[in-house]
Amino acid sequence: MTDITRIRNLAIVAHIDHGKTTLIDSVFKATQTFRKNQEVAERLMDNNVLERERGITIRSKHCTVSWNDYLINIIDTPGHADFSGEVERVLSMVDSVLLLVDANEGPMPQTRYVLMRALKLGLRPIVIINKVDRPTARPDYALNKTFDLFIELGATDEQAHFPVLYGSGLDGWFVDDLDKDQPKGMDILFQTIIDEVPPPPVNQDGEFLMQVSSLDWSDYIGQIGCGRVLRGSLKIGEYFTRMVTKLNDPLAQEKGWALDCASRVKSTHMWVTRGLKRVKTDEISAGDIVWLAGPPAISIGDTFSQNEDTIEALKPLEIEEPTLSMFFLVNNGPFSGQDGTAIMLRQLKDRLERELRVNVALRMEDLGRADGVKVSGRGELHLAILIEEMRREGLEFCISRPEVITHLDENEKVLEPIEHLIIDVPEEHQGIIIEKLAKRKGELKSFENAGTNSIRIEFKIPTRGLIGYRSEFLTDTRGLGIMSSRFIGYGHWRGDIVSRSKGSVVSLETGSATAYALEGFQERSVIFIEPAENIYTGQVVGENSRNKDMTCNPTKRKHLTNHRSSTKDMGVKLDVPRKMSLEQAMEWIRDDELVEVTPKHIRLRKTILDFDKRRRSEKNRLMLDVSPDGIQPRLSA
Repeated sequence: MTDITRIRNLAIVAHIDHGKTTLIDSVFKATQTFRKNQEVAERLMDNNVLERERGITIRSKHCTVSWNDYLINIIDTPGHADFSGEVERVLSMVDSVLLLVDANEGPMPQTRYVLMRALKLGLRPIVIINKVDRPTARPDYALNKTFDLFIELGATDEQAHFPVLYGSGLDGWFVDDLDKDQPKGMDILFQTIIDEVPPPPVNQDGEFLMQVSSLDWSDYIGQIGCGRVLRGSLKIGEYFTRMVTKLNDPLAQEKGWALDCASRVKSTHMWVTRGLKRVKTDEISAGDIVWLAGPPAISIGDTFSQNEDTIEALKPLEIEEPTLSMFFLVNNGPFSGQDGTAIMLRQLKDRLERELRVNVALRMEDLGRADGVKVSGRGELHLAILIEEMRREGLEFCISRPEVITHLDENEKVLEPIEHLIIDVPEEHQGIIIEKLAKRKGELKSFENAGTNSIRIEFKIPTRGLIGYRSEFLTDTRGLGIMSSRFIGYGHWRGDIVSRSKGSVVSLETGSATAYALEGFQERSVIFIEPAENIYTGQVVGENSRNKDMTCNPTKRKHLTNHRSSTKDMGVKLDVPRKMSLEQAMEWIRDDELVEVTPKHIRLRKTILDFDKRRRSEKNRLMLDVSPDGIQPRLSA
């Protein structure tokens, strides 16, 4: 049994790309977690292929290091707002947080969110001003802005009197005074953690009690729950009670939640984390963060208690609801099954249900459609990561354009999700940014000089206004702008937003594209395909220069005569086609279009492939004023 006074549990929280995962790499090196001759990759905690490719943390991860006979449990959390559901639940397992702030950027939207959550739980953060060795670093500015944020979020006097360290997580050094101290390694960081983070407030002598804060799944064992043991101990083979709680109407019950069901189950497998590995154990005790299997079903917020006679259900963990939804549909295109597995609706549901076991911020609704289901998430990236994972598993399917999830207030008026948007951009690009965001119903909130010829602009904007804007933003700022946003709540419907001002170029034929045909219409459109690429009727092959859709025949060939030869086309000059990523395709399509996702291709297509049927559907749409595929009625201002 581990001495509770020598355990420290904390999470590392920050905005995206402020250095959380890189800092943990330096922690591993300083604590000699791995052998000296062992080859260790950079950003070791990002062990998912997509995390390494994109340079972001998608799912929270737990590691344990030892320093001077102290056991330090560290949880690395995602920095992107779309994965903030991972942050909400893991904070219930820790007693403090390391709040990383970039010395140049200062607090950003996700910094505000994670700090708000930590302060609400009564945690006292340790502030790390990171990347102070950069030429553009402004540590005093970052610290002042962070303190202002503490006060703005209602921090107590004790929370606002936070310890501060300066340094570089990449190079592995920290100091508490930049003017006096010289870089001396990581010891001051570990000593600050030992001194400032309290031991777990738990009782080792009582009956076993823990709450599930994270989930995992094993095809051999089943559902696995992770959480901190709050009291007592439990051995393999012992029985405990699993209690499920649910939120109730606060007006109906003072505490706002109630016990849903309880069942007596046997513990079958237990693990603790040492380094990055899960180590099997025969007994778990209060204070440590553990993994436990036994119940056939486990959900976030479940209470595990050894006491059979007394119900001790804990308050369920609060998880914010999704803001975006889209349809996952069976691929009914003519090329279905050529690249991967053309799954049917039952297989699609099975795959999404497996994801729901571990992805707590995701929702799936079966609305009775014969060809698909509705999937909701926290943002475009949250859904795009799921789609990319399914694609790499060899699955083929189609997805619709993301739509915001709306609600009705007490006066039956439509409410839509609103986001806080921060943009850092060179001064010469500020005009075009303000102009385009105004058209997307963005409300300018503040404007300040961010130094080094850069301007920081803050907006309050509907989530709809950001759909399809990110790629346009990079083009307008020549890749020099930084844009980040955070969901802040619901507001009244802001009116119609024109997200795309140009129409689609749609193929009328199925076959192989020719250079002769592409040359004919590239002057008035942007091409998405290459010569000799196989296309089908109803596939979107380009972007029209005008607002209306244009039909074409990309398979048209030049008729050969005595005076013409096929080799004459070798002199045709074609523009480089625009190849879209998954996220760009999701943003670009309109309501009557889909993205066909396969292991090898990302194709754009019309929902209705046949031209005559599509034209009749368009006439009916104008009469009924509903979206072309019947997914959702149009909302009016």
